[in-house]
Amino acid sequence: MIYLGLFVLVVIAFLLYMLKVAHENNVLHHQLLLKGEQEKIRLFFISDTHLRKINRQMIEKLDGQFDAVIIGGDFADGRTPILRIHDNLKLLTPLGPTYFVWGNNDREVGEERFRNILQEHGVQIIANDAVLLPKKNRFWINAIEDTSTMKCRFDEAFAKVEEKDLVVFIAHNPGVFARVREKFRADLMIGGHLHGGQIRIGPYGMHPNGSYRERDGVMTLVSNGYGTTLLPFRLGARPQCHIIDIEISGK
Repeated sequence: MIYLGLFVLVVIAFLLYMLKVAHENNVLHHQLLLKGEQEKIRLFFISDTHLRKINRQMIEKLDGQFDAVIIGGDFADGRTPILRIHDNLKLLTPLGPTYFVWGNNDREVGEERFRNILQEHGVQIIANDAVLLPKKNRFWINAIEDTSTMKCRFDEAFAKVEEKDLVVFIAHNPGVFARVREKFRADLMIGGHLHGGQIRIGPYGMHPNGSYRERDGVMTLVSNGYGTTLLPFRLGARPQCHIIDIEISGK
């Protein structure tokens, strides 16, 4: 009985630790150098919020305004209270112009209802399209529909882009990145969806841990995401949101 009791205590302690990790607030900072007319562009990226409430103190500690706040999909799912969606958007939208990219779970809220909520908060949806930021350089944020809809159109997402334009490509599912690199040019690719595996045993997990690195000549950010799916636990794949400082200089 003593050993059983100790085992139960260890399991409870381990679960509490994973619950604690899942509620961390980690803001990762990344830098990117691009060629063009000299200026700086600042992006904030968050994805896979799901049921989680965004931490107000984390947002209040962010320094300055952003040229674009990008919500990379799965901002909500069927479990998420509508009031929480509103509250989370109220925290994000004051940071700067806010853009939303569909994930595979967002429509569980009800597509029309979710669109109306985004519109109420002034959030622009990007789906098979591109948005030109009001900067000195022609700087685009391109995004596709979520791959789960079978309606993603890469040609439409890149249709407005000219040869020397700067491009940040967003897809909720980073599994499409290799396909995009084969046919289109982007300066940065950003995705989420995989949660870094969410629960990892050492180097092993259902999916690779999140990273910011060059892949086939393109800087690529794959986020662990901010929330959790199914179980509210994390191990070895800490929650993340991201600041990307882009410095453009030297034509």
